[in-house]
Order: sequence, then C-alpha cells, then structure tokens
Amino acid sequence: MSTRLTAKDAKQSLTSHAAARGDEIRAKYGPQIGWSELLRLLQDRACVRYPVGIAFDASALLPGEVAYPAPNGERPEDGFTLHLHPLFASDLDRVPYLALYQLAAVNYGPFASPDDAETFAAAALGLDKEAYYQAICRLADQLQEPGCA
Repeated sequence: MSTRLTAKDAKQSLTSHAAARGDEIRAKYGPQIGWSELLRLLQDRACVRYPVGIAFDASALLPGEVAYPAPNGERPEDGFTLHLHPLFASDLDRVPYLALYQLAAVNYGPFASPDDAETFAAAALGLDKEAYYQAICRLADQLQEPGCA
C-alpha cells in the first residue's frame, strides 16, 4: 500500500526539519550565538548548506529590507553573499538574529516560508518563536528611525 504525501505533509515536514536543524545549531554553537559563533557556523556545511559571506552593504536590499542572501552565481553551490543593512555593522551581536532567518532560504531555497525561517532561527537562538519575531521586528524598525536609509 502506498501513501501519498500532500502539500500540507511536505510543509509540516520542512517546518519540522527547520526546527530540528535550528536545535542542532544551538546545541553545537550555543547557548548564546553571537558574531563569532555566527562566523564559525557559516563555515559548517552540516549547518549551512552552501558557502555564505557577509557584506554590510545595502545595495542589494529593497527599501526597508534589513538582509538578503544574494546568490553569487547561477547554482547554489556558487554560494551567497548575505547583504545586511550597514546600520547593523555596529551591533554585531544582533546580526545572528537577522542572518539565521536568511539562512533558512539558503538551506531550503524557495521552499522555505517566512514561518520556516522564524522556526529555524528561533530554535537556533533558543527563543520562543513569538519572542524571536518580536526581536526581528524591533531590529527592522530601526530602519524607520530618522537618519536611517
């Protein structure tokens, strides 16, 4: 007897995998993941599927966007450059909050939803998903402050 997977089953499977991978990252690099842990994590192909470099450069960002993993070539194996708004260069210990969200897109490609990204990052940081969501909203809100472009 064969069992057919539905789109809902696939979505639940991806979300579960993202949570488990986040838990693995926390166990390996936590309990606190700051800038130095993030840099080591980016080199670990068991945690980050493709090479990722970081650039504090808003040129690849849309207005109001805080981070974006731009592909370096046609294939994911060519790696990505994680563009972060330059505002965050002065707050390196908050960068993992933004980077981990984007790493879900690097690891899972277009199949990763915002919910999957939040699940992945919250688990890696050891936070409740709502607390993580509120933290990234506060970071994104900083771009709306006077003097930020």
